[in-house]
Amino acid sequence: MDTNNTVQQVRTTSFPEHGPIDSTGREVILSLRNVDINFGKGDKLNRAVKNASFDIYKGETFSLVGESGSGKTTIGRAIIRVNPCAAGEILYKGVKISGKIPRALDREVIRNIQMVFQDPAASLNERATVDYIISEGLYNFHLFENEADRIAKVEKIIEEVGLLPEHLTRYPHEFSGGQRQRIGLARAMVMEPEFVVADEPISALDVSIRAQVLNLLKKFQEERDVTYLFIAHDLSIVRFISDRIGVIYKGNIVEVATAEELFDYPLHPYTRSLISAIPIPDPVLEKNKVLFTYDPSVHDYSEEEPKMVCIGHDHYVFGSTKEIEEYKRIRDENVPLKTITVRSPNEVEKKVSEDDNVSTEPVLDTPIHDTGNKLYGIGAFFLPLLGLIAWLIFKKHNYYKNYRMCKKGTLAGLITRGAIVGLYLLALLIAIL
Repeated sequence: MDTNNTVQQVRTTSFPEHGPIDSTGREVILSLRNVDINFGKGDKLNRAVKNASFDIYKGETFSLVGESGSGKTTIGRAIIRVNPCAAGEILYKGVKISGKIPRALDREVIRNIQMVFQDPAASLNERATVDYIISEGLYNFHLFENEADRIAKVEKIIEEVGLLPEHLTRYPHEFSGGQRQRIGLARAMVMEPEFVVADEPISALDVSIRAQVLNLLKKFQEERDVTYLFIAHDLSIVRFISDRIGVIYKGNIVEVATAEELFDYPLHPYTRSLISAIPIPDPVLEKNKVLFTYDPSVHDYSEEEPKMVCIGHDHYVFGSTKEIEEYKRIRDENVPLKTITVRSPNEVEKKVSEDDNVSTEPVLDTPIHDTGNKLYGIGAFFLPLLGLIAWLIFKKHNYYKNYRMCKKGTLAGLITRGAIVGLYLLALLIAIL
């Protein structure tokens, strides 16, 4: 992850045309160097991101994956200078953009780095028209020659994202979730950025719309040579759109590798747990799948601090010296790891019979009229004898909701009558005495 070019220490107000070149000849457009991001102070201090380091190369899609709360969005917001870094630095084309920087350079960051937000409804100004929402960046940086040029740029980008020019006069609440996300994408791409932080841009969308938004992102990347930081938690999608993937767990980057390398050789146990959670389309196989559960207690970092180490094949893993040696041994065997295990039918039956907590009762085919209507309970209360008969009939034919309702009504009716008879006899006894 080291680059040959040194970081520019002088106070600069613009970015160079190209970023530094690493040892493999690739241009590094963005770098995180030992970044810490904290929230709160004192006893309430929360270390959201810890010592995060990775590079993103020009023209690639680098995906950052992890469970909710792991720090993915926090890193994305730090790149666009919303979240301050408590330690470390973020470099764009070799120029430091974290911390205090000149105002002119801050504007260059806004101009060159855009963000597509997760919630398309909350990220758009409900009081502004689509025309103004998309044009706001053009106005702020005066990226048009005249009004006709601005209109032409806005209409072009709105058509490229699959909407129509007549949509420009409408407001965000008049659009569906997928359309709103297209507006957010148009707002970012009209600035012609070099780098885009896509913060789970499809998680709030219907499945049928997700592929369309992903195709749009890919289209812009091919046509404009855009670099993406794609933040997500769905590895099934990430695998097919990413060049490289970084895995983050509770603020720590635990593994970084190319997409195929990571899925073939998921060395860190947390990565394995994420991959094992990917749903299998076949419901029978999914039902019998064995989930791999990550247990952080398997790591012993009491004597040695873990580090991010390259084990070859452009594959970085987070661990102690002993763990890194084991990871290298597994990788050197060059045998893809089996991450998803499906039990055979015999193993499933054996598992069920051995597990005392698993019910061995057959799954009942509940009849469509088994509604548990309260009228059955009321009728059984007033006519407990008929309720008892209905109770037995419903139970025999697997009408379990109706059976339970008749049972409740019958028992309540019998108890009530028993109480009335008891009170009558008690009153009679008192009268005689």
